[in-house]
Amino acid sequence: MKLPIAKCLLPIEQRPPAGHPSGNPPSAVLLRRTGRQSAIANDFAFTLIEIMIVVGIIGLIAAMGAPSIGKAFQKEGMRKAVSDVQDVFFSAREQAIVGNKQVAVIFYPRENRFGVEGTAVGGPGEAGSVINVHSGKTLVASLPPGVQFGMLEIFRQDYVQSPFAKIFFNADGTSDEAVIVLLSKGRPEKITLEYATGMPVISSVDQ
Repeated sequence: MKLPIAKCLLPIEQRPPAGHPSGNPPSAVLLRRTGRQSAIANDFAFTLIEIMIVVGIIGLIAAMGAPSIGKAFQKEGMRKAVSDVQDVFFSAREQAIVGNKQVAVIFYPRENRFGVEGTAVGGPGEAGSVINVHSGKTLVASLPPGVQFGMLEIFRQDYVQSPFAKIFFNADGTSDEAVIVLLSKGRPEKITLEYATGMPVISSVDQ
């Protein structure tokens, strides 16, 4: 005797394809992601007005800082000029003591040049610097742009309008008495050469 065979059909759950957790077709997922990315991009984008405001602020800051930058460059030029004059005086004094002889520093005030005499200071119109390779100090120099001689006084006589002038250093370390004033757009500087020591002293003009 044959028994009837019962057919048992269980419902099978339909799952979305892999890579599509929501079960949406690929095109719907792509559109949704593209829309979300566009919204994020719009949130981080800058408008033309915002860019113009930023550029305007940068320009304002640069305009406010320009005078300070200019003063810094002027100060640097004066600082170099004072340092070069000191170096030349130190070099001449050292040569005088070591060589047991008189050594002169020659100035060309009209051309803003100066240096230890005999160190190829150069002819009229020539400019440049000469450095002592052993001491590292300047032997010959020209004043930086924007700096000039305001006074070149030797034994109380001003030679600033003369073609040239000489300051002598002696073997015993003494020197001629001299006062040099350097001028620029900023504060002038005064260099006083002490007779007894032959050493330069830096001070303000009113001292």
